[in-house]
Amino acid sequence: MSIFTGNPENQRIRMIDIILLACIFFILYGVVHLSAGMIIPFSVEHEPKVDLQLSLLPYYGGRSLLRMFIAFGASLIFSIVYGYIAAKNEFARKILIPLLDILQSIPVLGFLSATILMFINFFPNSLLGVEIASIFAIFTSMAWNMTFSVYQSIMTAPKDLREAAELLHLNWWQQFTRLELPVSIIGLIWNSMMSFGGAWFFLAASEAISVLGQDIQLPGVGSYLAAAIDAGNVSAMIYAMLTMLIMIFLVDQLFWRPLVVWSQKFKVEFSESDVQPSSFVYDILHASWLMDFLQHLLFAPILCFLNSCGNMLANMTTKITGTINGNKNQKSVHRVLRLFIFILVIYALYGPAKNSAVMVYDMGLHEIFTVFSLGVYTFCRVIAALAIGALWTIPVGVKIGLHPKLSAKLQPIIQIVASFPANMIFPFVTIIFLKYQLNFETGSVFLMILGTQWYILFNVIAGAMSIPNDLLEAAAVFKITGWKKWKSLILPSIFPSLVTGLITASGGAWNASIVSELVAWKDVTLTATGLGAYVSQATTAGDWPHIVIGVMTTCVFVVCANRLVWRRLYSLAESKFHLD
Repeated sequence: MSIFTGNPENQRIRMIDIILLACIFFILYGVVHLSAGMIIPFSVEHEPKVDLQLSLLPYYGGRSLLRMFIAFGASLIFSIVYGYIAAKNEFARKILIPLLDILQSIPVLGFLSATILMFINFFPNSLLGVEIASIFAIFTSMAWNMTFSVYQSIMTAPKDLREAAELLHLNWWQQFTRLELPVSIIGLIWNSMMSFGGAWFFLAASEAISVLGQDIQLPGVGSYLAAAIDAGNVSAMIYAMLTMLIMIFLVDQLFWRPLVVWSQKFKVEFSESDVQPSSFVYDILHASWLMDFLQHLLFAPILCFLNSCGNMLANMTTKITGTINGNKNQKSVHRVLRLFIFILVIYALYGPAKNSAVMVYDMGLHEIFTVFSLGVYTFCRVIAALAIGALWTIPVGVKIGLHPKLSAKLQPIIQIVASFPANMIFPFVTIIFLKYQLNFETGSVFLMILGTQWYILFNVIAGAMSIPNDLLEAAAVFKITGWKKWKSLILPSIFPSLVTGLITASGGAWNASIVSELVAWKDVTLTATGLGAYVSQATTAGDWPHIVIGVMTTCVFVVCANRLVWRRLYSLAESKFHLD
């Protein structure tokens, strides 16, 4: 499929093509130059330090963007593969979806604690190990939201299109490329925007690493901000914020906005809306001779090769599946496969589970009860953050999603506001709390909302944008307006996306608790009673037993919520609220 097709009436090199070519070379040179800084020698005794000179901010910003896009690429591949397997295999789904709920709720610092030393040992005397640990931490703040989006989109794909695919005898690869991936595009792009924005939230924590008693600062705008906060340098903090705002705006206009426009071709509808999203960058690329040339010379052959490999793999798996299905002892074969997978999982988890159990047992029942009570405090804040966030994000998200002109005007603003790390303003919030002697126990809920409400908003926008124009026109013809329109059309249409938004916002809220329940300004620290502050303090101190019991308690709360609430809502979305 051609992503960009040059205008046949203007197939000649123009100034814009020369500019685009220069931009491509500039990007490639920047990637090579910035990557060179990732493999310099490193040791614990001679750690890199962040300099607060203003002239270094562009370089630091480039290093942060490179980490972000590497993590995004890994998250994109992971989300498509993981979401597809979970949606297509019932046995895998029972394991992967609860596991995904748990993974998205484990604090970023928890992943850093478990991986930083491992990656340093993999790449001794090189900064690459620390860089990979930082990128992995950013990956953990992106991947889960995107994966839920892919899973939800595949599970709620229109049944008539599935029946058509079966009638045409499409193999699983053809169904994936022609049906399941296309219906996932709109939701995946909007959730990718949210995930990318959410990663800014944890950039400081992933670049200025304080785990297991070590303080490691990687060159980046996040570590620059952390150093400015530690030094109490307000000017440097403002410069870091301005740098991040510029980067967020450029990424939105040059990357996300063109993707939003391109994604409209995957909208399932019979009639097209009169007003469509627009992007000057997309228009330039669409009319460019250079892009058309690269499409035919580079992109098309690569896509053709990948399609051929996919079809070969599909044919091989079809033969293997047919052999198993044709076996008289089919059930026995499936049981053996499941038993083999179960043994592998138990083998992989036995060591860590045993060590964790010993740590928890040594701590005693009193400490376990204390940590569980802290989890109750954080759980109440998570529920409050979801409820307050949903009150405004649902009506605003529907309004934006149903009005392309409004979306074109507000998307850059929303993207900037959503992507701007709320924890950057936490020091200023700390000053306000101290000055007016405000209660931080309830005030931390407000800080948690700043980092989680956008998950709901972006999913609601994606759900509203996916409503077929046919249904909107039918509602207008029958004069269905007001609450009746919301009840019969809008809410049922956006329900699967809303559930995804609430689930990812819930995981984001648990994750954000590590920075919203404990904030600092210079030597003053405000701490709210909760599991997030507990894990944050244990991670900084390098206290493994307390880190383990904190993460395990988080997992218990998340699994209970998954069993009692989210699984039932997902089943309702899959069985009742999807387009047919």
